[in-house]
Amino acid sequence: MPRSPLHDLHAALGARFVDFGGWEMPVQYEGVIAEHLAVRQRVGVFDVSHLGRFSVEGPGATALVRSQLCNDVTKVEPGRAQYTMALNERGGVEDDVIVWRRAADSYWVMPNGTNYDEILARFRAGPRVEVEPVQRETVLLAVQGPDAAALLRGVLGEAPRRFRVVEGEFQRHPMVTAGTGYTGERGAEVAVPVEAGEALWRALTEAGAAPCGLGSRDTLRLEMGYPLWGQDLDPETTPLEANLGWVVAWDHDFVGKRALERQRETGVSKMLVAFEMLDRRIPRHGYPLRAGAASGQVTSGNYSPVLEQGIGMGYVAPAAAAGEPVEVEVRGQPAPARRVAPPFVDRS
Repeated sequence: MPRSPLHDLHAALGARFVDFGGWEMPVQYEGVIAEHLAVRQRVGVFDVSHLGRFSVEGPGATALVRSQLCNDVTKVEPGRAQYTMALNERGGVEDDVIVWRRAADSYWVMPNGTNYDEILARFRAGPRVEVEPVQRETVLLAVQGPDAAALLRGVLGEAPRRFRVVEGEFQRHPMVTAGTGYTGERGAEVAVPVEAGEALWRALTEAGAAPCGLGSRDTLRLEMGYPLWGQDLDPETTPLEANLGWVVAWDHDFVGKRALERQRETGVSKMLVAFEMLDRRIPRHGYPLRAGAASGQVTSGNYSPVLEQGIGMGYVAPAAAAGEPVEVEVRGQPAPARRVAPPFVDRS
């Protein structure tokens, strides 16, 4: 099983490890709740080197990215990032992806780690464009929290604004930094060569960033209502069903566009809803979910350390009206909940 280049450093810090997308990655250090609150209140750093990343370069790069992904990368200028999706011909989400547009015809495409090989092969099967893996030769760290910008300026000399991509150096090593993340907080994701990864981690933690594992990253993203591929998104679910129609740019051709156009005309067969529990019970993935007469199941559910209650998301039939009561079956017993509009926690 692959490991982060920083695995030994994490082990020395007392990290607990889990299989995450086929990688052995830290799930927590001090504890999920403590790390979650460190990010919400101050600043934390995550090793996210398991995430996929490959470069798409040269003439034809822009056309290839546009054809493979449902958002339109030409809507962002060089030096910016974009959230998008790779769909199948049915309109289902094969992966949700971040693209860093480094120059006019130079991109980093960043799929989820579990889908990396599939998305890389998909791009390589397209027109003859230079597509090269960069995952194994780089370390990727995410610095997140209200104090992240000040810490980044102190350590790196700059802090990119939201969805901006900046080229620079760290200790004479090339560095790419983007104002992206998965927590709803200010911050950045920073990529450096493997040989500079440990020095970067130490510099960030010595400046005050709390080491954080992927357990708190999951609870942080849930508080924002951000979907997780493999739970809230999958090849049988379209962006329209997931309330992510804003990710689709309809004025260009891409894989899955015809199916989405048909669904836009006929309507969706399910819809993603978000809810808060009204008692102390916690919803979990796979629990039965009811909204009025419509039924489905919880796709993401957990305890919110900020709200101190259970929160979740799941799919039900679109007939469920906004005002109808919501109920989650927890260990065979009905538990009351109420529909909410994400994010659960406002970090604007």
